[in-house]
Amino acid sequence: MIVRDTFYIDGKWVAPSSKDTLEVVDAGTEEVFATIPAGTAADVDLAATAAAKAFPAWSTMPAKDRGEYLQKISDGITARAAELGDVISHEVGMPRNLSEMIQAGLPALTFGDNAQRAATYVWEEEVGNSLVVREPAGVVGAITPWNYPLHQIANKVAPALAAGCTVIVKPSEVAPINAFILAEIVHEAGLPAGVFNLVTGVGPVVGEAIASHPLVDMVSFTGSTRAGKRVMELCAASVKRVSLELGGKSANIICEDADIAAAVPHGLFACYLNSGQTCSALTRMLVPRSKLAEVEKIAAEMAPTFKPGDPFAEDTKLGPLVSGTQRDRVRGYIQKGIDEGATLIAGGPEAPEGCEKGFFIQPTVFSNVTNDMTIAREEIFGPVLSIIPYDTEEEAIAIANDTDYGLAGGVWAGTQERAIEIAQRLRTGQVDVNGGAFNPFAPFGGYKQSGIGRELGKFGIEEFLETKSIQR
Repeated sequence: MIVRDTFYIDGKWVAPSSKDTLEVVDAGTEEVFATIPAGTAADVDLAATAAAKAFPAWSTMPAKDRGEYLQKISDGITARAAELGDVISHEVGMPRNLSEMIQAGLPALTFGDNAQRAATYVWEEEVGNSLVVREPAGVVGAITPWNYPLHQIANKVAPALAAGCTVIVKPSEVAPINAFILAEIVHEAGLPAGVFNLVTGVGPVVGEAIASHPLVDMVSFTGSTRAGKRVMELCAASVKRVSLELGGKSANIICEDADIAAAVPHGLFACYLNSGQTCSALTRMLVPRSKLAEVEKIAAEMAPTFKPGDPFAEDTKLGPLVSGTQRDRVRGYIQKGIDEGATLIAGGPEAPEGCEKGFFIQPTVFSNVTNDMTIAREEIFGPVLSIIPYDTEEEAIAIANDTDYGLAGGVWAGTQERAIEIAQRLRTGQVDVNGGAFNPFAPFGGYKQSGIGRELGKFGIEEFLETKSIQR
């Protein structure tokens, strides 16, 4: 049992204002494996005051020096990568053989990248008789989700610190232990007191206190579109800057001349990674009607190879979902797909064989899905793929764009040039063509109800900067 009973505020571990605690449940066993403090508005006030006090000195520190602190944090994450991989596999359920590489590796990379960018970013330029300077936005509230918990914290904290902002982090109460480890790493790196602060608790209490606090200048939020709208509403009261990375219902267009044998297995992996608990998951596979039977055959054969099981077993390819609530929600969507007439070709709502304990879902594939069905419209956040047939390329593009979201997408075509041509017509923040790999230095974010702003690379730093012009 892991017991965390303090917050990290103003460079030290401090007792919470309340004795209330929250339980953290192991996704694979359904057993409580940790407890954390349930923060209050008073705890947020303490953190905001510390962050505001630390801001003047941190924001005027040479950017190169800020970068040196970030590099120390990156090195600290790398040193504790195995521990972080274990913890996050317990929290979220990602198979351990992926967790260390993705859930710990990406955050280390992000802090290291921002360390370099802090030292090389061009902070000012001449425009006529004006000196145009970029300055930190101020105190940043970072409210993060559970699916890639440390990665999402790093995507906010690293560029915010590089920009010269100070931060208050509220991790998801479902997967918070990794954030405490980060706070220990920050402390060991010698970051000045008040620059990084950690308060845990539930969104309606701690999250709302951060978004409405008068000393918080900006909120960066990742999570559901519903919760993002609430954050935006609270920030609007004081016209705070807001960055939102929200949901998705991303389409993967497979063209007539695509390599079907490569596209379909890759498409399943892009849907099932982290048990489908990925906002940019390619959950709608659009295929030519003439190729539908071929695609169905490959998908039906491939889906069962994503073996659900204990995240710490070497042969597990699909871990559990994060919670009982999430499992029941996904099962409800699978049943809805059946009820609305989609063809179930793999999986189903029942628990996978041998997985009676843990929040497991079968890897599921539907075919003959139409874009007006619930499973094609709403973000499921589970290992559920919808295959949607189309008759023309124009229809495929129209179906792909017919969604409230615009986070990600995929295109498979006979040539890169043709795939890029189609990708440019998709109303979405990023598109992988012919299996293009995730780029942690390219901008990440979405159109429409998938959010506002971009993370990663130089675009991540720019989210946390204000622009000032000085006329001479």
